[in-house]
Amino acid sequence: MAEERIIKKYPNRRLYDTTQSCYITLSDVRDLVLAETPFKVIDRQSGDDITRSILLQIIMEQESGGQPLFSADILEQFIRNYSDTTRKGFMEYMEQSVGLFTSQQVAVREQMHKILAGTPLDAWMKVGEQNMQTWKKMQESILGNLQPKK
Repeated sequence: MAEERIIKKYPNRRLYDTTQSCYITLSDVRDLVLAETPFKVIDRQSGDDITRSILLQIIMEQESGGQPLFSADILEQFIRNYSDTTRKGFMEYMEQSVGLFTSQQVAVREQMHKILAGTPLDAWMKVGEQNMQTWKKMQESILGNLQPKK
């Protein structure tokens, strides 16, 4: 398992990735989540763990643009379930539901790989994945060279 990356949030609202020794954006933190990279965000002044706050900011950004994931009705249900009497049950239900959804997505992905294995489409998909990895490395290299050195 990869070592947890520490990101420090400074009073000027900037985020500093201590592993890469550079400032990052909320979009970069979102990329860490998507890549399943373990990280923790620490408030530079207080030393408090503010990871949840940063994750909520990312959700707020995503919800404010394009097609939101949560309808107003669902958000109202979230608010109603913050009461002491329903909070624990609702939290457990949400964790189990998201866990089940994630495991089903993995199962479907694995089934699709099995179905497509050895077909011409499989070969195209592998070439496409290799091209995407090469493109990502090239972008990271270019962007890394553009960032100011400390």
